[in-house]
Amino acid sequence: MKKVKIAVIGCGSIAQHRHLPEYAAIESVEIVAVCDIVKERANEVAEKYNARAYTSYKDLLADQEIDAVSVCTPNYLHASITVDALNAGKHVLCEKPMATSKTEAEAMITAASQNNKKLMIGHNQRFVSSHVQARELIESGEVGRIYSFRTAFGHGGPEDWSIDGKKSWFFKKEQAFIGAMGDLGVHKTDLLRYLLAEEITEVAAFVETSAKSNSDVDDNAVCILKTQSGIIGTLAASWSYVSSEDNSTIIYGEHAILRLEEDPQHSVVAQYKNGEVVKYELEQIQSNEEGGQQSNSHVIDQFVGSLLNDTEVPVSGTEGMKSLNVILAALEANETKTVVQVAP
Repeated sequence: MKKVKIAVIGCGSIAQHRHLPEYAAIESVEIVAVCDIVKERANEVAEKYNARAYTSYKDLLADQEIDAVSVCTPNYLHASITVDALNAGKHVLCEKPMATSKTEAEAMITAASQNNKKLMIGHNQRFVSSHVQARELIESGEVGRIYSFRTAFGHGGPEDWSIDGKKSWFFKKEQAFIGAMGDLGVHKTDLLRYLLAEEITEVAAFVETSAKSNSDVDDNAVCILKTQSGIIGTLAASWSYVSSEDNSTIIYGEHAILRLEEDPQHSVVAQYKNGEVVKYELEQIQSNEEGGQQSNSHVIDQFVGSLLNDTEVPVSGTEGMKSLNVILAALEANETKTVVQVAP
């Protein structure tokens, strides 16, 4: 069996907890190279996966054996490395947020098209069992017309997750560009677009830095969103939830309310207008909490499947840009204290 030759650029926590182990679990994949600017880290990871170690991603991209790369670097490097990789003839799976501007995102999409290579963005919330179930219930018409929603993603902050702890790039604006909104909020904008099957068109927002003394990026944000058909709701993203993580979403419909990831035992609770309550026990959502669920993200599976079958990736660069644009609009809304139209 021909194996897909994979390289991972950036050997921090997302690479070591998600990308590398999930690639390694796929029989049709061979991890051939890794790259990190910290030589010791690159060597350690390379040894673990029997791969070649690089400290320069450009040297790695010159390796003709490599079919595809995962870009797991700080946010400000996503676009430049992705474009270079696509121009080098590699398919790319890029972590979220895909870029720091619409211009960067467009350059990534153009590079993928010009080189006839696949570009996928690592939005895993579309693949969570509860979210797939909820979309099916909405699409079937069982929930009826959607009126409103409430979604949140919050935890204690990346210092307990990032490989560099409190000194992580996550807290440095020149490297991260954006804080909790880019780390967590962009996941939720992508989820809402997936669940509701329509675009978010208007945003109002409060985006603050209030919980982290070591940070110059946002750590608390609350947004009001409106979709093209007039559905309104709220999105909260936070690094200040000190007790337990919240990754819940509630959809308020004509015939039912869907409660997603609220009940620890039941990933979906459907409360119907007639009084009926249906509870679903599904695969748990991933968590960054210590001892939390570290089940398959399905991002890697989906990306590799697209490569093997030469099919469209499920979260394209265009999809990633649409989710990013909502976050960019939220930043503008906070700065201008106005309701901002989301870029198409």
